[in-house]
Amino acid sequence: MRRWKLPEYTRKHAQAGLDARLPEIETWPNQFRGYRIKIVIPEFTSVCPKTGLPDFGTLTLEYQPDKLCLELKSFKHYLLAYRNLGIFYENVVNRILADLARTTRPVWATLVGEFTPRGGLRSVITAEYRRGARRG
Repeated sequence: MRRWKLPEYTRKHAQAGLDARLPEIETWPNQFRGYRIKIVIPEFTSVCPKTGLPDFGTLTLEYQPDKLCLELKSFKHYLLAYRNLGIFYENVVNRILADLARTTRPVWATLVGEFTPRGGLRSVITAEYRRGARRG
């Protein structure tokens, strides 16, 4: 009986999508302080960098704005750019949060990615940003 051997995951797979050029995320001046914003993206899609198959999930962003708020139309265009981008779930969540933190400079932000089951496994990835805290 012949056993099929799948190709190994490489550093290229692991880094896929992290340096891709994506549309600019725009902001607008915040008028208030001390509140939170929650944005749910129920139809997020990207592509597995190893198999080329589509990935689907729901992203939930919560953040406390400081001086800037996220402009939703530009955010939508930014997210649509992931549709054909080969990138792992973990990289999706961490890349989006890093881009949002760099652009909006919130007091804090949390991004949760709940991805649909693949092979009987459901993945939930959570990344957090706190102003002044170091990220790995």
